[in-house]
Amino acid sequence: MTDRAWIDAAITAARPQAVGALLRYFRDLDIAEESFQDACLRAMRNWHLNGPPRDPTAWLIMVGRNAGIDGTRRRAKQTALPDEAQISDLEDAETALVERLDGNQYRDDVLRLLFICCHPDLPATQQIALALRIVSGLSVKQIARAFLVGESAMEQRITRAKARVAGADTPFETPGAVERSERVAAVSAMIYLVFNEGYSAGDDSARAGLCDEAVRLARLLLRLFQTEPEIMGLTALMLLQHARSGARFDAAGEIVLLDDQDRTQWNAAMIAEGLALIDKAMRHRRPGPYQVQAAIAALHARAAKPQDTDWVEINALYLALERLQPSPVVTLNRAVAVSRTEGPQAALELIEPLAERLSGYFHFFGVKGALLLQLGREREARGAFDQAIALANTAAEAAHIRIHLDRLTRDARAAGAKA
Repeated sequence: MTDRAWIDAAITAARPQAVGALLRYFRDLDIAEESFQDACLRAMRNWHLNGPPRDPTAWLIMVGRNAGIDGTRRRAKQTALPDEAQISDLEDAETALVERLDGNQYRDDVLRLLFICCHPDLPATQQIALALRIVSGLSVKQIARAFLVGESAMEQRITRAKARVAGADTPFETPGAVERSERVAAVSAMIYLVFNEGYSAGDDSARAGLCDEAVRLARLLLRLFQTEPEIMGLTALMLLQHARSGARFDAAGEIVLLDDQDRTQWNAAMIAEGLALIDKAMRHRRPGPYQVQAAIAALHARAAKPQDTDWVEINALYLALERLQPSPVVTLNRAVAVSRTEGPQAALELIEPLAERLSGYFHFFGVKGALLLQLGREREARGAFDQAIALANTAAEAAHIRIHLDRLTRDARAAGAKA
């Protein structure tokens, strides 16, 4: 008998290539997904009793293709799928299929699947939902929980996405070099959006699992583009950020700032993988936004103690990021480095021009409040923190700001008692 956990892992690993191959064969996303699900059900029964096939992916593609053909025929009232005994003995057919599953076909099938999920006609929310459902295999219930919406609403979102892809008459041929470059950028952005959804969720386990899924998707993309430095940078960035997850919140679920985190709780294996990737990416001398962000994360990861952090280099990297990807949020992040190198007044002067553009951004008021507090401007700091709480996205963010407000209140009471 074959272990159920092994079967689950084999199906998960095979999913992108198998669904991609079935999509190429049937040119219909629904049929490809349904055919793969049928193959998985048969694998659960067959592999458990008879042991694993020589190549699980080839087996799933072959059985899925037969199931898809059978479904089409059944709708036309034609012949049925061969019985279980015939399907369980696929050695000859599987061997032929394995021989055709060379590197180029694998790459094209998975790329086609990713590109369809990130079709430019789809809004980002539908791209993410479709990729998590089709490529990752998460259930509608899991995706709905992660995005804090009802299961029926998420089902409708995915259905609409599939309908838009079908209605767009998406070509199934491998795209040319220019389109491929554009679509790879879209896939990378989608993966990082998935990661940020999980990262911003704090200690909400239903959403935090999105970080793991984003890393898995990035590794998949990296297998397809092994020499692309920006994909190395994207993967490194997520690994280095995710490595800190065990130290980002205390036992009560409250945020622990980077300087206060127990660095022994950081995931050393993830850090080592991330550092190796960003070092490899930078040797290509083709810097991009993901690489620069990963280089910043790497400087934090390499610091054994907070006081060892190279804030001068971090400031320089943020300046480079501003040139590559101008954004008020990048400037806000650079202000933190400026406060460590030039003081809170210089940092405050840097972010003041951002006030209008970041008027709805929680972190702007959190940073502003912290800088005002360092400068001894308690009343103004309180006002900034009040605005931050009003804009908080999670309970943990609000609780973190309340710590500052409680401290201000205690200090004010102590000062009043002395007077």
